[in-house]
Amino acid sequence: MITQDWLTDAVLYIYALSLLFYVSDAASGNPKAKKVGTGLLVFVWILQGAFLLGFLIERFSVPQLTTKDYLFFVSWMLVSVSFILNRLLRAELLVLLVNVAGFAVLALNLIQRPKHTAALEPWEVARRLLIMHVSLITLSFALLTIAALLGAMYLFLHRKLKAKKWTHVMSKMPSLESIDRYAFRLGAIGVPLLLLSLSTGTAALIIDHDPGKLFDGRVVLSFMAGLAYIFYLIRKIRSRDDGTKLAIWNLLGYALLVVGFFVGSASSFHQIV
Repeated sequence: MITQDWLTDAVLYIYALSLLFYVSDAASGNPKAKKVGTGLLVFVWILQGAFLLGFLIERFSVPQLTTKDYLFFVSWMLVSVSFILNRLLRAELLVLLVNVAGFAVLALNLIQRPKHTAALEPWEVARRLLIMHVSLITLSFALLTIAALLGAMYLFLHRKLKAKKWTHVMSKMPSLESIDRYAFRLGAIGVPLLLLSLSTGTAALIIDHDPGKLFDGRVVLSFMAGLAYIFYLIRKIRSRDDGTKLAIWNLLGYALLVVGFFVGSASSFHQIV
């Protein structure tokens, strides 16, 4: 066993196996491999759902959150969204990339960290605001992860088309126009959720008489990411930049979020370790 948790091990192994079948389909266009990979991914989704259900029942009375819980939830959301994308876009490569991101998030659970848990603030109002903040930032992070993958796909496809280098992998991608459009739509949902999460987190700190934590590294980077995303959306709406520049702004905002997450692992704002 890789970990001491049989459920995490099972999900991890099956998840890795499903990705191998998806890679086989992306590389050679093997529909049978895709079906097997999808079946395994459904099983992964069910196992993760069982874990989350147990988590919700266990933590219903005393809200607590660990890094492992948070990452498991993000991974489950990415798997869920990949099913929706597969039905709506029929973009196999995007589905593969989303699940690779989900697998990477899940694999972070294998990193040994101090097993501290952080009870939310005892004062009821601050505690509820913080619960709302964590919920919103989780949903926002999942959506913006997919938007970032679309941005990276846009840059890759644009570069290949400009160089007139066609590959089999490119046939698995949507058109540049579709990638740009769906990245914007996901950003239009994910960014407001990010801003709402920041506002609720700020309110929780103010109510708890601890505004000094607003200068925490994670908070500062999250606000910087929010500004980058706002600039991205405004430039997109006003059609001031081409798709390449917009994709770069999209990826910049996401990079700030990711850096903030790892900076936050050593900070005290969320106390998630």
